[in-house]
Amino acid sequence: MSTMQRTDGHRPGSERSVGELVALATAQVSQLVREEMQLAKMEMAEKGRRAGLGGGLLGGAAMMTLFAVGAGVTAAIAGLSVVWPVWLSALVVMAALFVVAGLMAYLGREEVRRATPAKPERAIRGVHDDLEEIRTRVRR
Repeated sequence: MSTMQRTDGHRPGSERSVGELVALATAQVSQLVREEMQLAKMEMAEKGRRAGLGGGLLGGAAMMTLFAVGAGVTAAIAGLSVVWPVWLSALVVMAALFVVAGLMAYLGREEVRRATPAKPERAIRGVHDDLEEIRTRVRR
């Protein structure tokens, strides 16, 4: 005879009742859910670390771009200073940058104006129309 015992408490040759099977299934599902939640937490932590690193790298790229634009502006001033005095070259480049900034601000403001109010107006109107149609059909 074997003296081996199973870890689930079930003895060989004995049948389990429905209640025991339901209890065992409930315990197993509960354990599975806990393990899946633990896995999800670990996965989200890893993704959070990667997102943080990616955000830092994007911030660094933005700073390098800002420095590159500054170097380009300096080069434009230096190039114009061959023809004009340095102060006039800087003034012309500054004026051009203000024109570009003003144009971008105007276009950005128009886009924000089109996006407000921040609610799905067409979807809301569609729901109202659907409800009105349902009311009309119910009244008939």
